[in-house]
Amino acid sequence: MPAAGMVLDEAGLRNVGARLAAVLRAGDVIALSGELGAGKTTLARAILGGLGHRGEVPSPTFTLVQTYPDLAVLVAHVDLYRLDKPNEVDALGLDDWLAEGAVLLEWPERMGKALWPDALWLRLEGAGEAVRRLTWQAPPAWKSRWPTG
Repeated sequence: MPAAGMVLDEAGLRNVGARLAAVLRAGDVIALSGELGAGKTTLARAILGGLGHRGEVPSPTFTLVQTYPDLAVLVAHVDLYRLDKPNEVDALGLDDWLAEGAVLLEWPERMGKALWPDALWLRLEGAGEAVRRLTWQAPPAWKSRWPTG
């Protein structure tokens, strides 16, 4: 499926996060891809803020998984950067989490072909305070909730 995209500044990234929060539901996976510093965690923070979270949102780089069970949609924020093999994801129990919640997944490339086929794939390019380019691939499960063009 071809990717579509847009150019965003920091406020635009927060706006995208709010839009995603408004349509997020249990069983959803949002795959956040991009180089170090591209804004994956910033976008995850914006989604969590849009869902009503008002506290700190630490990067899950070292914990691998941060859960937010007190929101309208339960969310697991996951960072796979430190994983070496796709099968290491199994130990995180994300399939069980998806039964009642959603997953924001940084570094989805680490899953290889094991990534859920209905994941909304978002790729951020650029780093720091610079304007970023956001491209996405929206599977059929997201067609009515996310722009496709």
